[in-house]
Amino acid sequence: MIWDVLNVIGTIAFAVSGAMVAMEEKYDIFGMYVLGLVTAFGGGVIRNILIGIPVTTLWQQELLIYTALLAITLIAVIPSKWMKYWRKWINLFDAIGLSTFSIQGALYAVQLHQPIVAVIIASVLPGIGGGVIRDTLAGRKPIVFQKEIYAFWSILIGIVIGLKWFQQDWELYLLGIIIIILRMISLQYNWRLPIRNLDKSIS
Repeated sequence: MIWDVLNVIGTIAFAVSGAMVAMEEKYDIFGMYVLGLVTAFGGGVIRNILIGIPVTTLWQQELLIYTALLAITLIAVIPSKWMKYWRKWINLFDAIGLSTFSIQGALYAVQLHQPIVAVIIASVLPGIGGGVIRDTLAGRKPIVFQKEIYAFWSILIGIVIGLKWFQQDWELYLLGIIIIILRMISLQYNWRLPIRNLDKSIS
C-alpha cells in the first residue's frame, strides 16, 4: 500500500513537470499531455524493453495513467498564480518519484535474476528516462546531464539493491527515505558532479 501511494505521488510529480516544461516552451494542450505522459512513463517503458518485461504491462497501470492525465489537466486549467504553490512542492514530489521508481526498477531486475549492471540500468531509467525524453522533445539539453546530481542517486540505489545489501521491506523503505533526503540536500546546496569540457579543466 505504501509503495502504491508513493507511486501515485511520483507519477503526479513527473507528469506535472512534463506539463510545466510544455507550458514554458509555449506548447499547445496536446503538447502538454504528450510531455506529461512521456515524463511519467517513458523511462519505465524503456526499462521494460531492456530487462525483458513486456511493454504491454504499461496498460495494466490504468490508475497511474488516469492519475497522470488528471494531474496534467489540472495544470492546464488552474490559474497561473497558483503555479507557485505547485513549484514549492514539486521538488519533494519529484524526489519521492525518483526514489520510488528507482527502487522498484531495481527490484524488477533482481526478480528476473539480471546481473548487477542490468539492475543499475533498471534503477536509473525509470527515474531519469522520462525527463531525458521530455527535454529532448522540448528542444532542451537534458538537465540530468549537466546541472544536478540526479541520476547518481538512482545508480546508488541500483548498487545497493543489486549487491543485496538492502532486501527486507523496512530496509527498502529506509533506503527510499535516505535517497529522498539526499536528493533534497543536493538541491538545497546545489551539489553537482564535476564538469569537463574541451576548453577548461574539470570544474
